[in-house]
Order: sequence, then C-alpha cells, then structure tokens
Amino acid sequence: MTQFAVENWYLFVTLGVILFLLAAGPISQHMYGIKNANAAQTVQLLNRENGVVVDVCEPKEFSIGHIPNALNLPLSSLKNRLPDLVKYKDKPIIVSCRSGNRSLKGAVILRKHGFATVYNLAGGLQGWERDNLPVEK
Repeated sequence: MTQFAVENWYLFVTLGVILFLLAAGPISQHMYGIKNANAAQTVQLLNRENGVVVDVCEPKEFSIGHIPNALNLPLSSLKNRLPDLVKYKDKPIIVSCRSGNRSLKGAVILRKHGFATVYNLAGGLQGWERDNLPVEK
C-alpha cells in the first residue's frame, strides 16, 4: 500500500484538493453563522420579519426571473454596493441566485461586513420555482 501511495502521490493530492473544495462551502457557512432557508422559510422571513431578498445574479439573468421585490446586487459588484444595503443591516437578509451556489459567496461577504442575520436561499430560484412560488420578470 505504501508503495502504491508513493508511486501515485498525485492521485492523493488530487483527492485532498477535491475534499477541501467540497468542504470549503459548508465550513465557510458554519464559520460565518449563515443559515439555509428553504422557500417556505423565506416566505415567513419576508412576511413576519420584514426580510429582504438580495439576488446576486447578473442583471441579464435577474431580468429573466427573480423573487418579487428582490434587490439585484450582482456578486461581481456586491462589495462596492454594500452601502445600498445599510438600511437593511438589522433585518434578515436572504441571499439568492439561480441555483444557490453564488448566493453562499454573497452571504459570506455580507456577514464579513457586519450584517447580522444572513440566510442562503437553499436551492436558489430553481427551488423557489419548484415550490410554485411567484417569480417576477
């Protein structure tokens, strides 16, 4: 077994990198205290706690469809647009994107900049649509 590991060290390095990449998202989410919210929980946060949806999709993608009343702050410019969100700093912020991958990155940025309660929309807009919830275009 040791000889196999030595001769195929690159396979083990590759495995290590893949495992790290798979774990990085959940580790960041836990480190920064970001919770997942499914579509039903998001509706409750919006209605009961005056939550705000921040969609981190690019404008073209946002125009195709988004959660009603969502703010479009693309991930590529989110750090520069944080002043636009200051008035929502103490409200629940639900970060969304098409599938839920970019939104986690956006949620980490918001937490790093002092936003208190940040959620990642689990499943993204696709999950929202699967639950037959309204979409604006």
